[in-house]
Amino acid sequence: MFDVLIVGGGVAGVSCALILGSAHKKIYAQNKRIGIIAHQKASHLQDALFNNVYGVKPGTLGSDLLQSSLRDLSETYPHVEQIADEKVMKIEKVSDHFMVYTNKNSYASKIIVIATNYGNAFNIEGLMQYVIPHKKSIAEKKRIQLVNEDHLVTQGIYAAGSIAGHRSQLSIAAGSGAAVATDILTLWNGGADTQSHDKK
Repeated sequence: MFDVLIVGGGVAGVSCALILGSAHKKIYAQNKRIGIIAHQKASHLQDALFNNVYGVKPGTLGSDLLQSSLRDLSETYPHVEQIADEKVMKIEKVSDHFMVYTNKNSYASKIIVIATNYGNAFNIEGLMQYVIPHKKSIAEKKRIQLVNEDHLVTQGIYAAGSIAGHRSQLSIAAGSGAAVATDILTLWNGGADTQSHDKK
């Protein structure tokens, strides 16, 4: 059983995983099982070139950032489980948790974070009732988002990044993923405002 399972290994998903992973020494986060399904064949990062992102060297390719961010996550927080080469097909509420069904396996998790892109190819059974046209995208592009209030789609399911209704900008997506992570940490900490900072 995962405590949190993140769907999407792009900017928002990895940002969320990094923040959650960094809190592992805090009492309220100890022994929490965190996973990320990093299926990203359709990531918009694949064709991106970054010159305007805080902390990212100008000229960085999105395809390189995709690979390096997952590698950094693995090396820095190896307790965050990475699930590669699987695509989520269905999410189902079962009692006090969710079942996540991929094209290869199934996983149980208490909390789900959806951090896929906002392409209209989105087709996860169990979430389609939350899909609406993207409010900040050009209508002709037919982008979508999940209905949410401050990232919360429904109890136990969060959206992060462009699928939450944000514009497709790396810094925004990273911040959205971090916001979801700190909301989850706050939940684990009994509702006390919480964030996680690495310190020397």
